Amino acid sequence: MRVETCRWTPGTGWRTERSSGARRADLVIYFGSREALRCGARFAELQAAWPGAHLIGGSATATILGADLDEQSVAAVAVSFVQTRIAVAQWQGVTHADSRECGAAVGRRLAAPDLAGVFVLADGRSVNGNSLTAGLNDVLAGACPVTGGMTSSPSDQPAALAGAGAPPAPGVVAAVGFYGPAIRLSSGQACGWDSFGPRRRITRATGNVLYELDDKPAAELYERYLGEEVEGDSAAGVIFPLLMSPPDQPEHAMVRAILTMDRDSGAMTFAHDVPAGWMARLMRGNVDRLAMAAADAARQARGGLPDRIAGECLSLMVSCAGRFRLMGQRTVDEIAYARGELGPDAACLGFYAFGEIAPAGGSGLAELHNQTMTVVGLAETEC
Repeated sequence: MRVETCRWTPGTGWRTERSSGARRADLVIYFGSREALRCGARFAELQAAWPGAHLIGGSATATILGADLDEQSVAAVAVSFVQTRIAVAQWQGVTHADSRECGAAVGRRLAAPDLAGVFVLADGRSVNGNSLTAGLNDVLAGACPVTGGMTSSPSDQPAALAGAGAPPAPGVVAAVGFYGPAIRLSSGQACGWDSFGPRRRITRATGNVLYELDDKPAAELYERYLGEEVEGDSAAGVIFPLLMSPPDQPEHAMVRAILTMDRDSGAMTFAHDVPAGWMARLMRGNVDRLAMAAADAARQARGGLPDRIAGECLSLMVSCAGRFRLMGQRTVDEIAYARGELGPDAACLGFYAFGEIAPAGGSGLAELHNQTMTVVGLAETEC
């Protein structure tokens, strides 16, 4: 496996940052600002640079390439395989209502006896990530790692972009499947947020709207615990997310970011579903702990790959846009911590998302996370 990386900026156009010497590619993965991608020109340029390669990518709050972070550019990686077959799939016009059906359709399209892993991207505003992963699990049922993320966009934009084999567009679910005995995919995920206070039961919720914790208005409970630290809806969502888990599986925990708080009704709207009957705890953000968690996620991903590989290794980082906002200029810390675990020779590409997809809790099933760093490792084994 050989990897080449490049970056596009408005001022310089495309620039190669890591050359493999392969002069060909089977797969190109790219992430970039919505403004840079929406015209389709970047897709056409990548297609022309690597004719015959499958392309998959989408819009991002910020991109990661190597050790660098950028909000305006497009970052891409071109991968050439020795023994691995790949296939891409795309569904357009996907909504919250049909997200589970779409996930199942993606699973059926990519399913095969030698399917070794799936990487999926979806419009983080139009698609229900919980339902999408549930549909994938309905078909693939933990048969292979399913990872990816929900593409992101500025707050004043109605949709985020994604695409596979076509220019990225709103309302799209895109996926790539990896096939054969040579390819290895591993993943790691960690959040680094500190939980505090008692575990409480989600007693009333519908979809992604939480009304009551322990039969009390959720927003009222938040304000009672956090007091003056809650300085507005968006601030509370970034700094104080919610940790939730099934009542009998506390190790199967996921983080949910708050979008809005309605103090009159006591309701809170989250980025993704909050199931009634699950347990929940408040969480608090700490920049140092978040950076250390990124290192933990990278360590998990690297530990899942074989010691002896054929060629190079690729690491895909999918972190949360909420982490990006909280960490500010120190966001580069979590990238540096993760790269420290991956090693200087690993090629790294990533983006800041509206939701991160990776297995959780040892179940092997794909789950949608918020406020989490996920790292996916890809490599081919020596034969």
